[in-house]
Amino acid sequence: MADSPSALPLADFTAPMTGNGTFRLQGRPAKYTVLYFYPKDNTPGCTTESIAFRDLHEQFLAAGAELYGISRDSMRSHESFKQKLGLPFELISDPEEAVCNQFGVMKMKNMYGKQVRGIERSTFIIDDAGRVVKEWRGVKVPDHAGEVLKFVTGQGAA
Repeated sequence: MADSPSALPLADFTAPMTGNGTFRLQGRPAKYTVLYFYPKDNTPGCTTESIAFRDLHEQFLAAGAELYGISRDSMRSHESFKQKLGLPFELISDPEEAVCNQFGVMKMKNMYGKQVRGIERSTFIIDDAGRVVKEWRGVKVPDHAGEVLKFVTGQGAA
């Protein structure tokens, strides 16, 4: 949960997203772009987190923030997950881990006693100049979406 004001903007990137679109970092019109990285579609924690962001989506928009989920899942998986949960925002697919590596979210994790490489649940807020202004790493799902909303609305340092 560290502030991370970066003097330099992030390197631009593009990635496929749901709705037959392509996400591009540079030139985003929103005051803030919120990227939440999650391990896998249709898993309990990721479903709960996505629903929490879904339920606050209108408030994010009102605060001038665009919201995007991102994982290594395929576009087909993302489209199904988005439809199943009624997500009003797009999901970015990063199967080659290019974006995940740019943000440093790939970690070794313990799963059922085995070491596996996966996404560490993390959220980044990027300003309209392309700089990370806030980040959360090792996110715990309960109340996280609300913390992010408080930051973008200026109601707290989160």
